[in-house]
Amino acid sequence: MKLQIFTQLNQSQKSAFAVVFVILLPPFFSNLFQPLGRASPSTFSEWNAPRPMHVALLEGALQRQTSVELQTSIWSPLAFQGWKPCTERPKPPSLPEKSWGYIQVFLDGGLNQQKIGICDAVAVAKILNATLVLPHFEVNPVWQDSSSFADIFDVDHFIDDLRDEVSIVKELPSDYSWSTREYYGTGIRATRIKTAPVQATVDWYIENVLPVLQSYGIAAIAPFSHRLTFNNLPSDIQRLRCKVNFEALIFVSHIKELGNAIVHRLRHTTEGSDYPLEENDKFGKQQTGKFVVLHLRFDKDMAAHSACDFGGGKAEKLALVKYRQVLWQGRVLNSQFTDEELRNQGRCPLTPEEIGLLLAALGFNNRTRLYLASHKVYGGEARLATLSKLFPLMEDKKSLVSTEEMAKVKGKASLLAAVDYYVSMQSDIFISASPGNMHNALAANRAYMNLKTIRPSMGLLGQLFQNKSIGWSEFQRAILDGHKNRQGQIRLRKEKQSIYTYPAPDCMCRA
Repeated sequence: MKLQIFTQLNQSQKSAFAVVFVILLPPFFSNLFQPLGRASPSTFSEWNAPRPMHVALLEGALQRQTSVELQTSIWSPLAFQGWKPCTERPKPPSLPEKSWGYIQVFLDGGLNQQKIGICDAVAVAKILNATLVLPHFEVNPVWQDSSSFADIFDVDHFIDDLRDEVSIVKELPSDYSWSTREYYGTGIRATRIKTAPVQATVDWYIENVLPVLQSYGIAAIAPFSHRLTFNNLPSDIQRLRCKVNFEALIFVSHIKELGNAIVHRLRHTTEGSDYPLEENDKFGKQQTGKFVVLHLRFDKDMAAHSACDFGGGKAEKLALVKYRQVLWQGRVLNSQFTDEELRNQGRCPLTPEEIGLLLAALGFNNRTRLYLASHKVYGGEARLATLSKLFPLMEDKKSLVSTEEMAKVKGKASLLAAVDYYVSMQSDIFISASPGNMHNALAANRAYMNLKTIRPSMGLLGQLFQNKSIGWSEFQRAILDGHKNRQGQIRLRKEKQSIYTYPAPDCMCRA
């Protein structure tokens, strides 16, 4: 009897302990209890810290001696290439006497997708002789960012800079106050255009949107992402898109202030650095240091979607396979290829380790000031360890600015991206670890300003990193030879290519 009572008490204590355990565990290990989602990396997959994948190259890079000649070459600004910004029309623009009505657009995506949508919206309003309502930004479904146009861009500058081109209003007049995102989300509406094809032509807009404007005085276009062609457009419309992109869209003051603070600290905090110094003027009142911005997009989405092996072992492979299955139901084109095939085709994003080896081979030494523009790196600090070892003076927003300074942008992905964009435009050199919207936008903007931008040769790098017997000297020679013409040289836009990636010749003129 006593034994039975003791057993019952013991079981009760176990049950009570289990209840307490279940209650207390989630706050401390919340990732274990959240559904697999884009913003919630699996905790288990990151317990096994990834090891360096290219040990021999890493040893060579850590022992490298960078010549003064190579440093001078890599830090030298681009020579003038014979092109200059050219967004003004040959004849002064003038607004039409009559506007056919109001154009509304609802934009999704991140910062650079929104910028493209704004440029296209201005162009469509010009084509249709319509008044553009300040574009509405959808809540970002990945980062849950509800930032509006006015939170990111200077509205007054935007309207004023385009006042001779397009009529723009901050909000609809009271007669049209019913035309809201909620209104179009609750039924079929005659004033909503939802069939705009990707890369729609001028004729399509005139035939399908203009009649709606003429009938109702308003047309709301959604979806609107990439809904205007790059081909066979009048030159004045192309130049207008360029003007919006490079001149009318400037960031609000607090983003620029934070960006300027970061740039100042990068340039003037030279303790321990050995990058070239230059004087502001001939009297040498202030010496400033140079810095590189590395845009490192290596989040879990990209890692999973690439279907490549990143050295995290079986645990990481299984976690990424599961992630692909949940997000894309296994429908990922790359998953049908082996890791070797993907790397030889240049289809694997560069890991922090690999971009570090590339930078070292190009001539950046371990006293280079490197600013890391990135969101959340898959694998966390463990994944960044090798890059930090190669470039111990690596900085990011968190290391350079205080909590108080970050208050206005904290937790807002679009504002954080805007700060990184602004800093990237002030840098001496910009490089991105993989192609994407941020890379394309900055490559175009820096080409427009004739600033040095390094484009990694993904195919070459994939093949070099596959060669496990290659030594540091041979690797460096191949890198230098393969990147001579990938440092910001003007590339003319070809048919069907984006004006937002290749600004010449549409946005630029021969000088």
